[in-house]
Amino acid sequence: MTTFEKLKPIIADQLGVKMEEVRLDASFKDDFEADSLDMVDLTMEIEDEFAIEISDKVAPTLQTVGDVVNFIEKNR
Repeated sequence: MTTFEKLKPIIADQLGVKMEEVRLDASFKDDFEADSLDMVDLTMEIEDEFAIEISDKVAPTLQTVGDVVNFIEKNR
């Protein structure tokens, strides 16, 4: 299972969107209308699932699903 395949259901569940809507180029803010609280919850879930830490400085730079996939793959 790829990082993206593992991440899709987490994003869909946390943000209340359909799995089909979760694409690498999807923007959390523009496509999923995620606010800062949504992003904090999502970040914590990703950290737990992938056993990584996303710093407070890095988190705001992760704007798309692809950004998160790249970060996870570089920091595992």
